[in-house]
Amino acid sequence: MEPMKITKALEELRNEKKRKFVQTVDLVVNLKNFDVRKEALNTFVTVPHPREKKIAAFLPKRSPSIDTITEEDFVKYKETKDIKKLAKQYDAFIAVAPLMGKIATKFGRVFGPIGRMPSPQAGIIPVFSEEALLAMRDKVQKVIRVRNKEMAIKLPIGSEDMSDSDLAENILEVLRGLEKKLPRGKDNIKQVLIKFTMTKPFAVTY
Repeated sequence: MEPMKITKALEELRNEKKRKFVQTVDLVVNLKNFDVRKEALNTFVTVPHPREKKIAAFLPKRSPSIDTITEEDFVKYKETKDIKKLAKQYDAFIAVAPLMGKIATKFGRVFGPIGRMPSPQAGIIPVFSEEALLAMRDKVQKVIRVRNKEMAIKLPIGSEDMSDSDLAENILEVLRGLEKKLPRGKDNIKQVLIKFTMTKPFAVTY
């Protein structure tokens, strides 16, 4: 099938079989002329129309603004299964810098491989204050983490209950952001596809 415009692809996706849940809209970018071992990406791109994320924070004391995990709570997570359960409960985590060493020791083995570790780029505040916490929460809501260990990048860029125009803007913004992060820009992009959780992908041009 020939690549189509983003809006046309979204129209086709909405004509696919309906599901009993709100599907995620995924962007898949296949790469070329890219050495995954030497050039693997671990960065963030910002979207203008973010999905609501469930976020928790590792803090020295409880905050009224966000689900909080204090150092005293660490004893609740003695086993790997408990840490995995915590990781599934939230889309992202924020932390204060002084706790990062202990967070890495306790949670890093599970959080690291699945991209849940708080990041200096979007997730770590130097010292705790409600103002800094809320600012970081807003930032984390708007970013999508880009990580790849193979020649394809798959990113959730929205949900099917969003408008086509908002989804298209998110897709274009992510692609522009990726071009800036890739060593050879658009020349590293072989193919772009979009899909819903349970649909086949559609190749798009942009």
